[in-house]
Amino acid sequence: MTTALDQLKQYTTVVADTGDFQQLAQYKPQDATTNPSLILKAVQKDDYRPLLEKTVRDHAAEPMESIIDHLLIAFGTEILKIIPGRVSTEVDARLSFDTQKSIDKARHIIDLYKHAGIDRERVLIKLASTWEGIRAAEVLQKEGIRCNMTLLFSLAQAAACAEAGAQLISPFVGRIYDWYKKQAGSAWDETKDGGANDPGVQSVRRIYAYYKKFGYHTEVMGASFRTTGQIVELAGCDLLTISPDLLQKLHDSNDKVERKLSAEAFAGEQIDRVPVDEPTFRFLVNDDAMATEKLAEGIRAFAADAVKLEKLIDELRKH
Repeated sequence: MTTALDQLKQYTTVVADTGDFQQLAQYKPQDATTNPSLILKAVQKDDYRPLLEKTVRDHAAEPMESIIDHLLIAFGTEILKIIPGRVSTEVDARLSFDTQKSIDKARHIIDLYKHAGIDRERVLIKLASTWEGIRAAEVLQKEGIRCNMTLLFSLAQAAACAEAGAQLISPFVGRIYDWYKKQAGSAWDETKDGGANDPGVQSVRRIYAYYKKFGYHTEVMGASFRTTGQIVELAGCDLLTISPDLLQKLHDSNDKVERKLSAEAFAGEQIDRVPVDEPTFRFLVNDDAMATEKLAEGIRAFAADAVKLEKLIDELRKH
């Protein structure tokens, strides 16, 4: 029997969402994504301690920011030895509201990869889908630096990213699901509110339909999954980035996977364009409580994990 993972790969580019590159080979993903939380999780494992220690040792005299950058590139470089495609490396979440510093950091990351022998075509720079992050992407894309817009929770964000010419967006399925489930409380009915009706799944379907309707070339990559059911409901999406535990569940399953998304399926839908000027963008995101709360929460969490990583490195430097 063909596994659910192999069936999914017939319709969608499968991406591994992990900093644990030793797990990658068995699932044969095309691309891989990382973020500060995943890198922090990885470096606390014994398997990756030597990579962390070497990076700190080699760059001990440099500022903390530089050591972090070198660590991200060390992980990205190891990942690219295993996968045939692209790795996503994230700009510090604390720069989410600073367009120029985000641009500078992205250029620096690309330069470090170049020094490591990695072509920029194999790297996606992850930026938060704030107004400032989107403006940074617009500049970087024109320079040939491809961007993956993360922490994306709304059609307004997606529309602005596409107009800016971003290479790829990562709408967060699971975090949207989490918000609506928490809001519903005891009224939540997984049978009725899950599956194709899952609000996270519905959000990606709307964005995918919008992009295909208006001919945008920005790739849609569903992210932040809680269940294999959410993944299967988005079979046909351009890409899906999936954690190792869910990749394993798909690999172990022989359940039938059918294509759910296609450009043709949405061709006849009535869809209105979303204005993408700054005042409208800010209003629409603000008007969506879920998007506002999850964007802020996501930036805070990534920033907090960046601080934890710095503390870990600081401890190593003292020894």
